[in-house]
Amino acid sequence: MNGLVDGVDSRKPNADSILPELWRNMMVISARVHYACVAMLELAIQNDEGSPVAIREITDRHGVPGPFLVQILRSLRALGWVQSIRGSQGGYRLSVDPGTITLLDIAEAIGSQETGCRTEAKGTPIAAMLQEQWDDAADASRRVLGQATLSGLVERAQHGDASMFYI
Repeated sequence: MNGLVDGVDSRKPNADSILPELWRNMMVISARVHYACVAMLELAIQNDEGSPVAIREITDRHGVPGPFLVQILRSLRALGWVQSIRGSQGGYRLSVDPGTITLLDIAEAIGSQETGCRTEAKGTPIAAMLQEQWDDAADASRRVLGQATLSGLVERAQHGDASMFYI
C-alpha cells in the first residue's frame, strides 16, 4: 500500500491531522470572562425590576462556582458597573445603562487583555501568513463582541431566543 488516500499521502501529517477538531471554528474565552458576561446579562435581564439579584440565583441557574462569582462581582463593582446591596433581600444590580456595556468591554475589563494572538513560531513565511490570519480573526471577534450590548442581548433573549431567557 502506498499510503495515498484521494491523492494525498496519508502518512504525512497535515494541518487537518495536526489540529484537533475542536480547535477549528472556535474562539477561546476564559471561564472568568464567560461568567462575568453571564452575571452581567442576568443583572441586565432583571434590571427593570430594580430588585437586587442574589448570587445564589446566578450560581444555581448557571452552575458558576460561588466563590469565583463573588470575585468576579467584586471586580465588576470596582469598575462601577454593579452595586452590591446588603441584607437578607440583598444581592447585586447594574449601576450602568445596559446599552452602554458590550461583551468586548466586559472581556477587556475582566481578563482578556490580549490584543491579538502572538505565536512563538520562527519568522517563516508560513508562520507570518498564519499570524496574519490569527490577527484577522482576533479583529473580527473584537468587532462582533464590540457590537453586542447587554441591552441588545436582553432584547434578543426576550423576543427571539427563548433558550437564553428564563425568569
